[in-house]
Amino acid sequence: MRWREYHEATKHSVESLRRARRVLDWANMPDPFRHYEGVPVLDLPADPPAPEMPAIDVLQGAFGTTPADDGPPFLSQLLFYSAAISASKLVPSTGDRYALRVNPSSGNLHPTEFHFLTRGLKGWPDGMYHYDPSRHMAEQRGHGGFGTRAVDGSAPVVFVLTSIVWRESWKYGERAYRYCLHDIGHAWQALALSARAIGCDSFAAGHFPDDEVVQLCRPSMDEWPMLIVSLHGKSIPVREAATSKTVWLGGRPNQLSKEAIAHPLIDSLHFATKRSSRGSSGTSDEAAPTGSGEIKLPSPASSTRGFGEVARMRRSALDFLGGKPSMSLAQLSAILAATAKPLSADFAATRFIQLYLYAHRVDGLQPGVYRFWPECAELEQVQAGDQRVAAAGLSLGQDLAGNSCVTFSMIGDLDRAARSYGDRGYRYVHFEAGAIGHRLYLAAEALGLGATGIGAFYDDEVHRHLNLVLSRGQVVYHFAIGHPVPDPRVSAFNEPQEITW
Repeated sequence: MRWREYHEATKHSVESLRRARRVLDWANMPDPFRHYEGVPVLDLPADPPAPEMPAIDVLQGAFGTTPADDGPPFLSQLLFYSAAISASKLVPSTGDRYALRVNPSSGNLHPTEFHFLTRGLKGWPDGMYHYDPSRHMAEQRGHGGFGTRAVDGSAPVVFVLTSIVWRESWKYGERAYRYCLHDIGHAWQALALSARAIGCDSFAAGHFPDDEVVQLCRPSMDEWPMLIVSLHGKSIPVREAATSKTVWLGGRPNQLSKEAIAHPLIDSLHFATKRSSRGSSGTSDEAAPTGSGEIKLPSPASSTRGFGEVARMRRSALDFLGGKPSMSLAQLSAILAATAKPLSADFAATRFIQLYLYAHRVDGLQPGVYRFWPECAELEQVQAGDQRVAAAGLSLGQDLAGNSCVTFSMIGDLDRAARSYGDRGYRYVHFEAGAIGHRLYLAAEALGLGATGIGAFYDDEVHRHLNLVLSRGQVVYHFAIGHPVPDPRVSAFNEPQEITW
């Protein structure tokens, strides 16, 4: 299995959807929360202070500060604004509530797990931990020194983001691997931006030997390590690192479903994208395409809304108000500027994603399709005319893609990524798409708008509509921004609390 075979096999078309009608087995739905039972659980202080730096400034590269002078409040603040539960939603037919989180996920199924390693963090034992968002607590899976070549040994805090693909494949079948990679990108930026808002820098590593990282953090067999994120910075409260030996505590992972259904296509692709300790880390010397457009974007709109408020209030809109409500060209400029900033990762020297816009209702911009050139902050018109029906139709007939003010097609240069990194590059393109998506979410929320990611679209129909040559890029993600339809079922809360599905 190579990336191209998988990508072709998981494309949506009218015929493929007719052949693969899915009936969800609700009795076998995976538990959205992973627990490692039988290990110590360390409290993270409740109600950490909200980072007050404006979210737009953080997205533009500014650093905030934190009052945390000890490890527990520092970790609590970092995770509360990157991975914690942020709201609950009512199911009217049963009266039950389920959790929404700071980091978004396809279908709210949350395949991503946050493991972290600490070394020399003040007031916190050195060791390996798993974050439990249902309780806003850390499960201690080992203590002592966990030095390894696979992670940055100089960083006081290192996160290992893993993916439980079954959580997504339960609903989405073989296409689920794409969504898991998107979600890693979202989680990466949720963590990196939360760290930046409290004064920390971060660096993401994708070129790690998979099996060595599995041996390091020993996740459950259904979890696959996807990304390593190291944190540095003066705002991290540190002490002298201990030299005690490693003591592994383990923990029993909870069973998520009665039965996890195997998907050989996903397993084959994941195996193809793995790296051994002897594998090449690849190179990304090949430059991304550059260009320009005839429309120069205006100065970006500003917003004073603090990062903490924006991160906690971000939601995935179920639909948008159609009709007359519009957004300004300055707002669009700010949103696009947030996507153009460099990403700090070992696979991000050049970018693999190109943004195409279906502009529906943007003041000062004629309806049409545009290509965004980030180097010069310009738009190139590709097609003129109303795109609402086309955008909705391409997004599997979802009205929200036409009711939005603007909808995006993220076009990934999969071939160039594969030339640079082999099959591993398939991960990186989707990570980048998810990272851009998270920045779109936060920028839209900061400006008083709403957003939602759209993983389902008619792949080749998008290519035909945009007149794309597949060797130069294929659609990997859709995204919509506009004025969200209010959802009365959602209740936000600002203190950690336990929610069950």
